[in-house]
Amino acid sequence: MKAALVLFMGVVAVSFASIFIRLAEAPPLIIAAYRLGLASLVIGPVALIRSGQELRALNRRDLFYLVIAGVFLALHFGLWIASLAYTTVASSVILVTMSPLFVGLFSPLLGMDRVTKGMLGGILLSLVGSMAIGYGDFALGRGALWGDILALGGAVMVTGYLLAGRRLRQDLSLLPYISLTYSVAAAVTLLLCLLTGQRLTGYSSTTYLMFILLALVPQVIGHSAFNWALGYLSAPFVSVTILGEPVGATILAYLILNEVPTLLKIIGGAMILSGIYLASRQEVVEVVPVK
Repeated sequence: MKAALVLFMGVVAVSFASIFIRLAEAPPLIIAAYRLGLASLVIGPVALIRSGQELRALNRRDLFYLVIAGVFLALHFGLWIASLAYTTVASSVILVTMSPLFVGLFSPLLGMDRVTKGMLGGILLSLVGSMAIGYGDFALGRGALWGDILALGGAVMVTGYLLAGRRLRQDLSLLPYISLTYSVAAAVTLLLCLLTGQRLTGYSSTTYLMFILLALVPQVIGHSAFNWALGYLSAPFVSVTILGEPVGATILAYLILNEVPTLLKIIGGAMILSGIYLASRQEVVEVVPVK
């Protein structure tokens, strides 16, 4: 029950991401850099105070996977946020949440979590529901196609992020993991901003507010909830739970952007939630000390 509540909180939090990004008038890499940088500034001091000893005890293997996870996270945000400039919110969110397909494929191959038939059925049902939500919004043309490719690339990158996190979170506590992963990702996006000559300041007050909200809500609350769950639940299950994001994003788009959901989107949302429930019935929570 605790894991379910934490994951639900994470899904609600990340559902706000696409809304905040659309309201922020800044280039994709700048949005990603501020989101990750501000989140690192919030979590970093807390991690140093509460988990300083664990941070100092990290070995080379842990540091390697932390860097890998951070790079994957930075590339995920860079690709996905960029996709929102070319294709619709619904199409972008649908494609970027295709990660369960890749997690379910690579997790057993890497000798990690086994995907049961029931969980596979839940993944496939949720993916069909995701495609149903985005079907009516897939636009034609080179620009939309490029946006779709960027969003799908973001799904591949978040797959690497989740798998690296699953391996690390079995031994590493939450605060050290997210503080270092977010910091590495922030450094990578900042470096990319500098290399591409993008300005870091001079944006509107509304845009800076969106930067802060992105850091606190989808990142500190949402992604941290998923990372906590990776210490107790399998990567395939956590990834399929993230498929609840299109449902939340659709509801928020209706409430904030006045985008009325179609019947197809409502049916797709029901399929996603059914798939999550089916996958959850196959998941065994590992009873370990809370980290």
